[in-house]
Amino acid sequence: MNFRPCIDLHQGKVKQIVGETLNGQRPVIENFVSDLSSAHYADMFRQDGLRGGHVIMLGGGNEEAAIQALQAYPGGLQIGGGITADNAARYLEQGASHVVVTSYIFQNGELNKDHLHKIVAEVGKDRLVIDLSCKEKDGKWFVVTNQWKTFSSFEVKRSHLQELEGCCDEFLVHAVDVEGKRTGIHEQLIGHLADCVTIPTTYAGGARSLDDLELFHRLSRGKLDITIGSALDIFGGNLPYRQVVDYCRGLNAHAG
Repeated sequence: MNFRPCIDLHQGKVKQIVGETLNGQRPVIENFVSDLSSAHYADMFRQDGLRGGHVIMLGGGNEEAAIQALQAYPGGLQIGGGITADNAARYLEQGASHVVVTSYIFQNGELNKDHLHKIVAEVGKDRLVIDLSCKEKDGKWFVVTNQWKTFSSFEVKRSHLQELEGCCDEFLVHAVDVEGKRTGIHEQLIGHLADCVTIPTTYAGGARSLDDLELFHRLSRGKLDITIGSALDIFGGNLPYRQVVDYCRGLNAHAG
């Protein structure tokens, strides 16, 4: 179980927001707005040897800040938000280890296999992360797109994940129902993912304490990685970043 850090960018600044409020139907709820640059956080993660974190561009106007982060930690960060087959190579050239896609391959409520095959051909499956951010409906989980406004027909279940595993290197899964709310992890989704995935998968959503990390490790049986955003003290929360880093290092040292 690895800790995967995150750098969320909105209007060119490092922020932590409640993702569901990006839908334009109400004002965006900002949990935290940093005075520090994206490169500052990227360099912190580089110094701590935290690989595989992600930079997410929430809307337009974030390209410059995103590239600054990638250049501060070459090969250490993934990039998502508005990624297509047409622009993916540019971000890889700027230092991203992988590109993260959602809306490009999930369009009009369906998995667009033509777009999936196009971006795999462009960057290779080994540099592609598929974001399966999802919400619960009728006891099942479905991928949501367009800044988490639109339900797709793609159910997050074993057979569907097995199909996608042949096209990418990793999955990233935001539990949209709890993301940014600091109300605790989505226990049912974590257990479900642990039963379904066989490639590296990072869960995001709701973690707020070391108790949550311990629960996550138990529920995921060590099969999933985790990212934490607004709960961390470096993003205005109460959970010490250093404690999270040390906790996950301790788990991996024990496992080794």
